[in-house]
Formats: sequence, C-alpha cells, structure tokens
Amino acid sequence: MRFNILKKAAQVTNHGGAKAYALTPELELYSTVVTASLNDQFYEKADTKLERIRELIAKNDPQFVAKLAVYTREKMYMRTVPLVLTVELAKLHQGDDLVGKLTGRVIQRADEITELLAYYTLANDRGETVKKLNRLSKQIQKGLVTAFNKFDEYQFAKYNRKTAITLKDALFIVHPKAKDETQQALFNKIVNNELSTPYTWETELSAAGQYTYKDELQKAEAFKAVWTQLIESGKLGYMAALRNLRNMLQYGVTAAYMLKVARMLSDREAIMKAKQFPFRYLAAYREIKDLKHSCLPDIRNAIEAALQTSVSTLKGFDSDTRVVIACDVSGSMQQPISPKSKVLLYDIGLLLGMLLKHRCKNVVSGMFGDTWKIVDMSSDKILSNVDEFYRREGEVGYATNGFLVLEDLIKRKQVADKIMLFTDGQLWDSTTNNNAAANAISAKWTWYKQHVAPDAKLYLFNLAGYNTVPLDVRQDDVYLIAGWSDKIFGILDAIERGSDAVTEIAGLSF
Repeated sequence: MRFNILKKAAQVTNHGGAKAYALTPELELYSTVVTASLNDQFYEKADTKLERIRELIAKNDPQFVAKLAVYTREKMYMRTVPLVLTVELAKLHQGDDLVGKLTGRVIQRADEITELLAYYTLANDRGETVKKLNRLSKQIQKGLVTAFNKFDEYQFAKYNRKTAITLKDALFIVHPKAKDETQQALFNKIVNNELSTPYTWETELSAAGQYTYKDELQKAEAFKAVWTQLIESGKLGYMAALRNLRNMLQYGVTAAYMLKVARMLSDREAIMKAKQFPFRYLAAYREIKDLKHSCLPDIRNAIEAALQTSVSTLKGFDSDTRVVIACDVSGSMQQPISPKSKVLLYDIGLLLGMLLKHRCKNVVSGMFGDTWKIVDMSSDKILSNVDEFYRREGEVGYATNGFLVLEDLIKRKQVADKIMLFTDGQLWDSTTNNNAAANAISAKWTWYKQHVAPDAKLYLFNLAGYNTVPLDVRQDDVYLIAGWSDKIFGILDAIERGSDAVTEIAGLSF
C-alpha cells in the first residue's frame, strides 16, 4: 500500500498562524518519533510530545507501529524511541506474539533490558521501584527472555550499573530460561553480583578517579597514562574515542598515540561499523577546535574524513542532478536536540545540507530567515562549511520565510530537479503577517511546477517532528523526510524508485 496516495490533506494552521496541512497518522507518527529526543522543544514540551506519540500509536495499525520501532532501532540507530513504541504498543495490542517478537528484536544492548523495564513502570503508573513490576505484560516478558539469551558476560558486565532497576532485578522479574549450562552459570553470576569487571574506558577512568592526588599535575599524568593504555590496548571503542578527544588532548596524550586515534577514526571499516549520527562528528569537531596540540590538524582531518566516508554510499544523485539546498536559520531552530547537547536543530539542518552539497555536483546552497541568501561554498569540506554558515548566522534574520526560496527560483527561471528545505516546518510570511495568500509556499510551489520546472520535486526535511507541514505532502511531488541521521537520505533513493518513507517502513520484514 502507498500511504502517500490519499485524499487531499486537511488544511490547518501552524504555530506561526500560517496555512499548513495535517499529516496522515502514519506520516505524523513517523516524523514525530524519528525526531524525538523527548526533551522540550521550541513549540512543544517533552511530555506533550510523549502524549502525542501515545495518541498516534492508538491511531495506527499495530503492525506499522512495530515496524516503525524496528526501523528506528535498526535503520536510524535510535535507542529510547523503539523502547517507548514497544511498551506503548503492549498497552494496546494483545492476542498474538507481535509485541513479544518486537521486544526481542529492538533490545540490542544489555542495558536496554533494564531501560525498557524502567520505562514500563512509568508508562503503566507503577512508580519507579522494582516491586511494582509483579504484573509484567506476558508478551514483554517473552521478548525479554529472548533478549537475556543474546548477551555474554562482557556485555552484561559492561552495562551492569547501579540504577533503579538493575540486571539482577530484571533477571528475577523475567525468569529467563538458560539455553545451556554456561548461560545458567552466567545468570548465577548476575544474581550473586559476581560478574567480572570489564576492561572499558569507563571502568579504567573510574578506577583512576578513586585515587587521591597531591596536585592537578599528578592527576593529569595519571589520566594521561590511562588514556595511553586504552589506546595501546586497541580496546578503545570508536564512539568513546570520538566523544573523548578533548579529554585526551587536554591530558596531553602524546602525538604518537593521538595519531593512532586519528587513524582509527578515519578507518573505513571502523566508520561503517560505528554507525554514528553525522552530528556526532560535528560535536567532536567543535569540542576540540579551540585546543592547542601538535596533532590537532590530523585529528580534525580525521573527523572530516570519517564524516565524508559515512555518506560515501549516498544514492540518488549524479553530476547532472540540479539541487537547491535551503537551510532554515530562524529563531525556533536555535534549540538543542537534547538537554545536554551543544548541537542545535540549526546545526542539524546545516550539517545535513552540507552533506548533500558534498555529494552533489550541481548545487545552489543558502539559508533563509527574513530573507533568502545564496551562499557559495566548496564541496570539499563539510564541517568547515557548517562553521562558515554558523559564522554568518543573523545575516538573513530570524523569520521563517521559506517561500522566498521558490520566489527567487521563479524570478531567475532556474530549473531544479530537487529542492530541499531543512526546517522545523513552521514556515510563514513575515512580510505581510501571513495576509498575502500569493506568498504562501504552497502557492509558489504550484506556480514553479506549472511555469518553470514541471518535473521538480520538493523535499521537506522535518527536523522537529511537529504535526503540521507547510505543503500537502500527498501530491504535487512534495515529500516529507524526517530525522537527524544520514540514513534519511536512503528515503530519497526510495522516492526515486516510486516509494516513500512510510511505504519503506511498512515494507520491512517482521
């Protein structure tokens, strides 16, 4: 079934009071969850978003909800959202093994067993104690039994943390049956708190932190030794290295070892296995840019190379594809994607836009706020391009006049194959306070299609997951794509094959 082929969308207004369009339940749930960090956003509070997710789950087919949970875990590499979808689906759907199969599939790390149980207590008003889990859903329990049989001692030990619900608690709640004597011995170790302490960067730094140092210099030398040992062991994980570059550089890890880290970060096999969101590379790049170290240029080049490698298989473009990339830099985009993150929705839009610029040969790129401004940049450097855009923040103002992008193309009669707007979707017309219907982006798109480029496609990259869009995404070659991962570009390839995001999700094997 093509969910995209439906009757005309209901017309509503967005948060700015501009004309907008409602989404189908499938599209709305998709765009909401793949942009969900469950923290407060500019137009919507976290608890409001969670309640909307619950309401949307009830409106959707259970099979689609289950496949969306799998999609967010296996394609978008999200962790919290799949657990939320699973638990909420269990509250509504019974009578078969759908939830059990889903639970066993989305749990792919040992700590996700306890995270799912912790959310289960909250979602079912059981409080936050393990004692409230005596009436666990049978299908959730069956899925957790499957999950317990996935992991070895190292994986359990790595995530055996002192949280409200521990692995030991989970074992008593779920009562998994061991598949052999070796696994029974492992379960006994969990019960008796006898799991071997794993060799990880967390445990090694934690051990170093237990000592009392006579001064900061001695402490720095101790932590430098720990990082050096971790690097030399070859057991420093990719994500741990990326996230801790600043610490390693500040503690003075020597050039020989930092160059080893740089080689790991730029290794193609390691990059593909690590499956990092593009914004992780941007965050690492920014964390070290103000430091002084002889290896800093090598590290920065390694981060850039890693990011470029991560999108090297991007499909749907060639040298003849004419692309317009327009980044929303309005005030509502200046929001962090999570409470502790320094990365903003603004950054995500710029980064995804620059990823495309790197992959495409025939590109017009720019930013819009009160005005629309074309910004010419080299396609060789993704991260420095993002910084250049960021440096020019404020040059176009802070409104959301996305219609100006199309108005400019119409005036110049420029034919584009793909026009891509990276935005939170809250577009309007500040020049007339939404009173000029002719300036609405939907009217501009209709004119552009009729008089300039009949075969053009318009892609709305929804970075916030609000429940309205500025154009009807069910007709006139307008498509909604949502999320922060480079994997969203796979949907572009699906569209070229006559599909769409929701159809791709619905087509997953389960």
